[in-house]
Amino acid sequence: MASPLPVSLEDIRAATRRIAGRVLCTPMVQSASLGELAGVPVHLKLEHHQTTGSFKLRGATNAVLSLSPAERSRGVVAASTGNHGRALAYAAKAEGAVATICMSRLVPENKVSEIRRLGADVHIVGLSQDEAQLEVDRLVREEGLVMVPPFDHPDVVAGQGTLGLEIIDALPEAIVLVPLSGGGLAAGVAAAVKGVSPTTKVIGLTMEKGAAMKASLDAGRPVQVDEVPSLADSLGGGIGLDNRVTFAMCRELLDDVILLTEAEIAAGMRHAYACERQIVEGAGAVGIAALLAGKIVANGPIVAILSGQNVDMEQHLRVINGTQPLYGEDGP
Repeated sequence: MASPLPVSLEDIRAATRRIAGRVLCTPMVQSASLGELAGVPVHLKLEHHQTTGSFKLRGATNAVLSLSPAERSRGVVAASTGNHGRALAYAAKAEGAVATICMSRLVPENKVSEIRRLGADVHIVGLSQDEAQLEVDRLVREEGLVMVPPFDHPDVVAGQGTLGLEIIDALPEAIVLVPLSGGGLAAGVAAAVKGVSPTTKVIGLTMEKGAAMKASLDAGRPVQVDEVPSLADSLGGGIGLDNRVTFAMCRELLDDVILLTEAEIAAGMRHAYACERQIVEGAGAVGIAALLAGKIVANGPIVAILSGQNVDMEQHLRVINGTQPLYGEDGP
């Protein structure tokens, strides 16, 4: 008999009750343009409308609320590519706790400055998420801070899973397209969706280069990959060689993982702006990108999660105008 997964449907339902009133239930809208292209109804889950601009607020809030008062008083710390740091800073501040966020130099300045604005202590370390995590480990060891990881933690995954419950409650039979990085969102959404409807497909989407979860799933174990710049910068970073939660859940629950080029991600961002009137970062556009690229085949409704909007607006304008050099192609 297979071992139970680290996060259950009941854990996700408990997280829904815990974060109620602190996190938005975001809208889901139908896209006429994408539906015409796909030949089936396509719905967009507008999670980039979340209070901190991304889904990460769900997991961070659930994790902070799950700590004891004594733990919160010690302060919380995390490594982040930006969105988790912003969410944790917000959630900690709401509960009177101090957050410290460790990031690599690859994190865009717009995300760093917003985290500072929320009152967090920011440490910029190295050129990868793994190097930032070493600083987190030091702060936990030497200063007693409590780590709230960006993805590989049951409370974080359960919080992200509340998004999946909103989708499956509204549209029980849709294929769900979910951005995939460390797997917190994908694992949580898949656990929620398949906990209610086991036959519903959940497909992970990520960038072509530096996709740590995809490489790990292919290898059958967590592996380290080189972190490279991407329009989908929020999908960068490793999954941790000692991954305890998200690797097993993604391996068990995801029906497929699809890779997208930088050009396809840029096309997704442009379509979101021009046709859906939505400003999304590269990671938030991967569902649209996959549909535009013809990489999704479905005979029923589709839900694409627009996971975040925390994009540098100068870069966004260059993408929209077609003047942004694409990483690994003509650019840096």
